[in-house]
Amino acid sequence: MLSVLATHLIGARVPLLRALFRLTTVAAVVALASGSTACSRESTSPRPARLAYGTPQALGAGVARTFVALDDAGRVVSLGVAMSETAMTGLPQTPMPGMPSAAMLSLALPTEAAGTGYNHVMLDWNPAGHEPEHVYTLPHFDFHFFQITPAERDAMNPGNPDFGPRSGSFPAAQFVPADYLATSVLANIPPAAAAVPLMGMHWVNTKSPELQPPPANQQFTSTFIYGSYNGRFIFVEPMITKAYIESAKQRPQGIAFPVTSPERVATSGLYPRAYSITYHSSAKEYRISLDELVRKQSTP
Repeated sequence: MLSVLATHLIGARVPLLRALFRLTTVAAVVALASGSTACSRESTSPRPARLAYGTPQALGAGVARTFVALDDAGRVVSLGVAMSETAMTGLPQTPMPGMPSAAMLSLALPTEAAGTGYNHVMLDWNPAGHEPEHVYTLPHFDFHFFQITPAERDAMNPGNPDFGPRSGSFPAAQFVPADYLATSVLANIPPAAAAVPLMGMHWVNTKSPELQPPPANQQFTSTFIYGSYNGRFIFVEPMITKAYIESAKQRPQGIAFPVTSPERVATSGLYPRAYSITYHSSAKEYRISLDELVRKQSTP
């Protein structure tokens, strides 16, 4: 259902998707940023007492499903998406009409995720990446951890007259993570042109290595994005290349990255201070998880 709806919405607005990543002024903006805070490190997340999985869906020759990791007291210590090793083979290579994604899955979270502030995960597989050229045009996955329902997500429709104004209604400054800017600001285009159906406005970390001006820039492997709509942030998104996920197989401790988390939030829930990529040989699956979760209460 999601892929059909997305094809209809996004396919009808190809310029919209292209505009999101038409970041021709990025180099000039991020040149003001000094250094990068996106360095990888070995994962140090505590070993959970147990995992609870969501319902699996077919992906490639395998499956993808959500999960939560629980400690001995039953508290959620991380949550994420698990992809079977076989899911990395047989992936579709032909994007759906008018969009970069060849597969889109809407994954329900297990009941144990109640109270985390997250409702579901939308997984996108982009076999040729997406614009801007030579930055994100590598085969990669998007993992959108939504704090809204699928019905609310699907209502973010360019056919809705409120889509443009709501996409351009940004969260208040106190809710914006440090170093993050909306893509419409970076690209110097109207918010309605930068917003993406079913997602809204994307916010990128200006200190991300792949966004630095040459020669300081590095090839994209993994980055962390926020998404907003109608005045509040509605999702967090690790975006990771297929090759980098598979490289976790050679790193038994996994790969972890710090996350710039907002000091204040408009939606109560758990917010990550890190995310990780791990391969688990016993389960024969890759896990992309939000880690070092901190509970934050909404503030005016």
